Amino acid sequence: MTYLIIKALHIIFMVSYFAGIFYLVRIFVYYKDTDAFESPKKEILREQYVFMARRLWNIITVPAAVLMAIFGIWMIILNPTLLEMSWFQLKLFFLIGLGMYHYWSWKKILEIKSLNTKELQTPNLKLRQANEIATFILFLVVFTVIMKALTIEYWWQLIVGFFVIVFVIMMTVKLVNKKK
Repeated sequence: MTYLIIKALHIIFMVSYFAGIFYLVRIFVYYKDTDAFESPKKEILREQYVFMARRLWNIITVPAAVLMAIFGIWMIILNPTLLEMSWFQLKLFFLIGLGMYHYWSWKKILEIKSLNTKELQTPNLKLRQANEIATFILFLVVFTVIMKALTIEYWWQLIVGFFVIVFVIMMTVKLVNKKK
């Protein structure tokens, strides 16, 4: 019973974390979109986006990440055999990618905070594409956890499917932004 409650809390904070990280990178896109605006609209919006990004990061994203990690580690402590399971090792590998994305997002927050209403150097299209990375990682983790034993047997289909999804989404983002 305790394990299931901890698992439920882990999932709840995972959802909260991903909601935060999804919206955070979207704020970077909105910030970059203000490059085309005139003063004072540009400065007012940029100041608001920096405020929103900082609050989202400090109040939702980071606390949810910490709680997600605490409950995840707690599950491992209660069930250390997880570390021996191939699907779980694959999940941990994907979580390393999520950690790198989290670090990149934190660096972007520091960048827009220090810009003091100046322009981001990252191109708009790259920010829009980066906005999809967390989605890809979420796909990989969820499919790995749900499919467990099948993940190892069909790991190459999971990876190929992942790259197909990545390609389709990236091309869609490029196509949509080309029309703008």
